[in-house]
Amino acid sequence: MTSLGKLFRTTAFKLALIYLAALTLASGAVIVYLSQNTASLLHEQVVETVDAEISGLAERYRTGGIRGLVATIDARARQPGASLYLVTDFAGNVLAGNVEGFGERVFAGESGELQRVSYAPFGGGAKREAFVRVFQLSGGFRLLVGRDLREHQFFRDLLSEAMRFWLFVIAALGLVTWVFVSRRVLKRIDAMSATGQRIMQGDLSERLPVDGSGDEFDRLAVSLNAMLERIEALMQGLKEVSDNIAHDLKTPLTRMRNRLEEAMRQGGEGAPSDDALSRTIEDCDGLIRTFDALLRIARIEAGSSDAALVDLDAGALVAEVAELYAPVVEDVGGSLTVEAASGLALHGNRELLVQAVINLIENALKYGTPQGADPLKVTLAVTRSGDGVRLSVRDHGPGIGAADRARAVQRFVRLEASRNLPGSGLGLSLVNAVARLHGGQLVLEDAAPGLRAVLELPLGKAKARKQGNEGGLGDGG
Repeated sequence: MTSLGKLFRTTAFKLALIYLAALTLASGAVIVYLSQNTASLLHEQVVETVDAEISGLAERYRTGGIRGLVATIDARARQPGASLYLVTDFAGNVLAGNVEGFGERVFAGESGELQRVSYAPFGGGAKREAFVRVFQLSGGFRLLVGRDLREHQFFRDLLSEAMRFWLFVIAALGLVTWVFVSRRVLKRIDAMSATGQRIMQGDLSERLPVDGSGDEFDRLAVSLNAMLERIEALMQGLKEVSDNIAHDLKTPLTRMRNRLEEAMRQGGEGAPSDDALSRTIEDCDGLIRTFDALLRIARIEAGSSDAALVDLDAGALVAEVAELYAPVVEDVGGSLTVEAASGLALHGNRELLVQAVINLIENALKYGTPQGADPLKVTLAVTRSGDGVRLSVRDHGPGIGAADRARAVQRFVRLEASRNLPGSGLGLSLVNAVARLHGGQLVLEDAAPGLRAVLELPLGKAKARKQGNEGGLGDGG
């Protein structure tokens, strides 16, 4: 049913349906127009023929009397054709003609009135339809002249058959159009969409397919490929500049830190400069961690690592992290609880997923303390949601407002106005990059009270991608 629903939503199906409906309406209008006009023309021809017959027979009656009229009708009745004749006396006895079976109501109408009646031909047979006029003659004689409507019925049957055949042709044309559009157009659109997905996964070397036909899809692909080449060049240049800046700044910071440690050792215990040197070393460590986090985020988003994905038990992974961080939470007077469902498998990079969960715990340690005297409570949970797994970390702190949640995962964004707590605002950015690498997303929810940070990841084996595996702990801010 899902595939069928997807088919009905395709542009090819909608175009074929619109084409079929428009062609059907247009064809139906044309056929109705032709049918009505042709039926009107045939009706006029019948009336003109009947009137001409009546005019001739009236003249014959004036010149030859009833005997001449009967002789003329008897002669005409023997000729094949669609004309109908009948002469009766005042008692209703047939004097001449080629039809029978008329009721008295046909002769009871006004003289000369055109009527549509059923009749039976002489010699038997199925009843037929005809247009007739009846005239009262002197002496009580009555004259009926008409025209058989078999030609009309044949024409209507012909139009009906043509309509059915044309509807079949339209349906066939609609099917052919849909097949052509789906196989030709949608195939190229799907190819472009697949290329776009690979580009969004980090492979900027991908290009849209060009088949050389020179059609609008080729022109669009050529333009977009030129744009992609420019974007790839700009991104590569930006990545090189960022990497170079990070490395160039990290190296002297590391040297500075080493020299400060050496100065502390040479100064001995209790030297006046020990406190200043210690704070300087801490600042250097913070800067180094910031640059490490920046490089790690850049490499994850670029998919530049060669580490392979492995099968993981989500519950076991969270339990391992909880065992590592439970003492840390207890040291600040809090508690760490684990609620993990068993048997939920992930296919991902173990170190990066551990890194992401640790960052969420550190974020809860910094900002998740409840207001008032209540102790810190952190809950790690693993649950299944549809075709995915939810790894969540919940605290009972003030949380993050709905208007700030999208901004909170951006780099260097810190919602703490005073910025007194340690950190650089890269922790959630790293978690978001890890989630996107695994085909998932980071969702920040209101836990009422507190914040629930959720890693929504695909269940089971994920699609093969270029992976990032940088190892180590990232900045938890």
